[in-house]
Amino acid sequence: MSHFTTLETKMMDLTCIKLACEDLGLTLLEAEEEIAVKGYMGQKEKSKLVIRVHSHYDIGLHESEQGYQFVADWWGIEMVTGLTQQQWIEKFVQRYAYNKVVKEVKQHGFTLEEENVKEDGIHLTVRRWA
Repeated sequence: MSHFTTLETKMMDLTCIKLACEDLGLTLLEAEEEIAVKGYMGQKEKSKLVIRVHSHYDIGLHESEQGYQFVADWWGIEMVTGLTQQQWIEKFVQRYAYNKVVKEVKQHGFTLEEENVKEDGIHLTVRRWA
């Protein structure tokens, strides 16, 4: 019986996924050929993008039309990180969203003036000179 579960996301920007991995201290492996995504008791899935979470558990990313899908043995991820599937995803999505906003802000001619981390999230102040 497989322990792997697939989660759909709306994340479409691979650059921002890579930046989220960097922010969280995670290693993202990219391959031309599919590589193993490790799970419980040596079970494996295949993916061209793999986030190394721990020596025994990984998270694979599969590209779809709706966004990247996370494929993982979430029980194992929870055991090694102390974060539930939902907590891990929320943490990752927050870093993805932060990097996506900063990227879009810069592309539209704004500069990031201030950044404050508050209890309810990250607050950014941007400015554009006319």
